[in-house]
Amino acid sequence: MAKTKSVYVCRNCGAESPKWIGKCPSCGEWNSYVEEIVSKAPAAKIQLAGLEIAKQKPVRISDLEAKEESRFDTGSNELNRVLGGGMVEGSLALIGGEPGIGKSTLALQAALNIQGKKTLYVSGEESASQLKLRAERLKFDNPDCYIVSETSLEQIFVHIQNLQPGLVIIDSIQTISTETVESSPGSVTQVRECAAAILKFCKTTGTPVFLIGHINKEGSIAGPKVLEHIVDTVLQFEGDQHYMYRILRSIKNRFGSTPELGIFEMRQSGLREVSNPSELLLSQNHEGLSGIAIASTIEGARPFLIEAQALVSSAATVPRSGRAPGSTCAA
Repeated sequence: MAKTKSVYVCRNCGAESPKWIGKCPSCGEWNSYVEEIVSKAPAAKIQLAGLEIAKQKPVRISDLEAKEESRFDTGSNELNRVLGGGMVEGSLALIGGEPGIGKSTLALQAALNIQGKKTLYVSGEESASQLKLRAERLKFDNPDCYIVSETSLEQIFVHIQNLQPGLVIIDSIQTISTETVESSPGSVTQVRECAAAILKFCKTTGTPVFLIGHINKEGSIAGPKVLEHIVDTVLQFEGDQHYMYRILRSIKNRFGSTPELGIFEMRQSGLREVSNPSELLLSQNHEGLSGIAIASTIEGARPFLIEAQALVSSAATVPRSGRAPGSTCAA
């Protein structure tokens, strides 16, 4: 009987070690090594929906033709702004954020807003009926939006081959697993292998993919750090669950600038775009009032007008000695 082998993998950078060590020699993180089971037989290659990858040959850089990347409208001006003008064909984007912040709502709303393209929303956390209830709450209807609940990467590629969508959304990458790796979903090896296979699918077929990822208690994307290196774009969805406003930031973008940010307002009917946030930061009736000043600031590449208020009131004079007026001091 063959003996099962295991290897220790760093959750931060993905470095491997035959034994557990306290500090990772690659990234310097402490206590980041976890045990992963290595398959007994050589793992088979992940089938990319029956697609064959053409072999590449080296080409002189002078012979290459520079051309603009083809983009399409996501149906959201704020999302288009952060992406750099729209979603690039064949790109892989990762959206991260705290649980309950609105990542799934943002992705489903984008899938329902896109016109002229088939969209496939793959959910590994919710059932199809739960997504239907959310879509009814968003009050959007798109006959080209398809939903499936699946956690197997191989089955996801089968659905993609049968449907031939123009956009794929996977919610979330931590719930997807492949049969070629024996570890559980969400482990370092599973996240790395699934993300690499999805990236190869994007570049081979030209189909764009949105990945949704969770964040850990430190505020970074959960899983190995190599996940952020694999994808083309990393978006961070921020905000406080007790307040209605959300900010979408670009941490990494190979097809646009990172200082851009989008602002949304969470409502019962979904996310509303805030195209002019200065209206929310300024009070309308401030004429004739003292203690109010208007200032300008900039966040990333987006300017804002903010209102600073100060409470002005008269104060009684207090003697410097700290004793009441008319009091005497004993010799």
